[in-house]
Amino acid sequence: MASQLSTTTPPVLSPGVFGNFRFDVIAGFLVFLIAMPLCLAISRASGFPPIAGIWTAVIGGLVTTFLSNAELTIKGPAAGLIVIVAGAVSELGKHFGADLPDADRAFLGYKLALGIGVAAGVIQMLFGLIKAGRLADFFPLTPVHGMLASIGIVIIVKQLYDVIGVAAPTAPPGGEAPGPFELIWAFPGKVVKMNPEIAAIGLVALVILFGLQVVKTKWVRKVPAQLVVLIVAIGMGTAFDLEHEHSYLFPAHYFNGDLADGEYKIGPKFLVTIPDVLSNPSEAFAFPDFRGLATGTGLKYLLLFTLIGSLESLLSAKAIELLDPWRRKTNFDRDLIAIGFANTLAALIGGLPMISEIVRSSANITNGARTRMANAYHGVFLLAFVLLLPGLIHRIPLAALAAMLVYTGFRLASPAGFIRAFRVGRDQFVVFVGTILATLATDLLIGIAVGIVLEAGFLLLHFKPLSSDVRVVRDGPRAVLSVRSSAVFWNWINLRSAILKEAPGHREIVVDLSRSKIVDHSVMEKLHELEAEFHAAGKTFEIIGMDDHTPMSAHPFAARRHPATKPPAPVTASKT
Repeated sequence: MASQLSTTTPPVLSPGVFGNFRFDVIAGFLVFLIAMPLCLAISRASGFPPIAGIWTAVIGGLVTTFLSNAELTIKGPAAGLIVIVAGAVSELGKHFGADLPDADRAFLGYKLALGIGVAAGVIQMLFGLIKAGRLADFFPLTPVHGMLASIGIVIIVKQLYDVIGVAAPTAPPGGEAPGPFELIWAFPGKVVKMNPEIAAIGLVALVILFGLQVVKTKWVRKVPAQLVVLIVAIGMGTAFDLEHEHSYLFPAHYFNGDLADGEYKIGPKFLVTIPDVLSNPSEAFAFPDFRGLATGTGLKYLLLFTLIGSLESLLSAKAIELLDPWRRKTNFDRDLIAIGFANTLAALIGGLPMISEIVRSSANITNGARTRMANAYHGVFLLAFVLLLPGLIHRIPLAALAAMLVYTGFRLASPAGFIRAFRVGRDQFVVFVGTILATLATDLLIGIAVGIVLEAGFLLLHFKPLSSDVRVVRDGPRAVLSVRSSAVFWNWINLRSAILKEAPGHREIVVDLSRSKIVDHSVMEKLHELEAEFHAAGKTFEIIGMDDHTPMSAHPFAARRHPATKPPAPVTASKT
């Protein structure tokens, strides 16, 4: 397996906490420019006050930096948790405050979700203490990708309403909130009712976000698209005088020929609402209500907060570790403890759940960060901004934040993900799409379970038994691990542990798969990741015994099966 890692020698790191200050502070500032609007947008979409996302990122920067050894990850709220958090706010608020006015019920749901967040943070710390970080390796990759894609789709369909300045459909009295399919179905009817000035802000923001990605000019690509959106959107909002409530006329027949000229209302409700922390701190914080933990709904969301949050964070941290120019290793159990502690602290003061966030972490690396202090500096800049310039934050139009989330959702549910799943194998495409449809029709917990069942079902249908046995032959600096029977996602943890057990005493690790009847997609991709890790450590990692295996597609990560395990050809009756 050929390595895809760059052999470029990175610059020498300076010693000490502040030895790389000028690189880390610049990267932290540039990440802050991206993080600030995303924190506001994610928080609002989750049913939390906008400032809650800022507190999460501040704590993620100022606390986890000194608890975790993950050098280049940025901690903060993530779009991938929006669906979970918003669901907790909605369902718990309805459970305990069904008779309350909408605003009061939403605030109660927020406080109940904070109680779930505190408990989830404590469990994450326990996971780290019992070294459960490796459990992330149990989940097959395709259902995880399908889960993230479904989250992206939900984000898009919900935020498009805010982009054009109309209210999304809500639950009827005593009924269930509309699901993703209902929101998709209702959207075309809302387009003709769009608020033209708000829609102009949202659509211009989308053009900037998607348009800058196709610009080839190097200096233009270095400018954060989110910063450009903020500058343009604040300017448009000022021109439209969103700060003051008023009405304006617009030719409604441009959207619908059956309508006369329409009157549209705009005002501060289309801008970010954020308290002045220094003058009114009581408005900037909220405290958890733990009653939800005694309900089935609360326990469901506790499971989702803990498992999905931990899984997303570990996957992101692993991805960033591979991008680290200095190939530094992360202690994932320690990182999980740090995330859990920070999540507990954030929820205690009204903040969102946090993870190691992949987009901001990638931007951190791109902008030249060298150590974990970049994460701390990004938190410092966020804290200073929210304390000193709340009036400027208030001028940000909500339509611009919604556009940023639509863009983020598109990246989660990119068409490239569907194409990749199909190229890996038709079975993986079925698992990918099946996970998405199940999630959209039900919820995340059922969706990921359906994906895992589909993945396991395809394997059990054609290959059984699917046990695994690893034999090790040691020869000086070389260790050969022979894998018998199968190498599939549910026995990958044992295989990986066996490989890592041999790594300290051997310079060359060889994995012999000649006696494996099936090597599934997840194991193929994770073997590639291990190869990258060994290459970074200056060791040799080799896969042998695959010459007789047949790939199930042309993709390099496609599952491989031994010819002897191919399903028999169907028997047809002979003519007499």
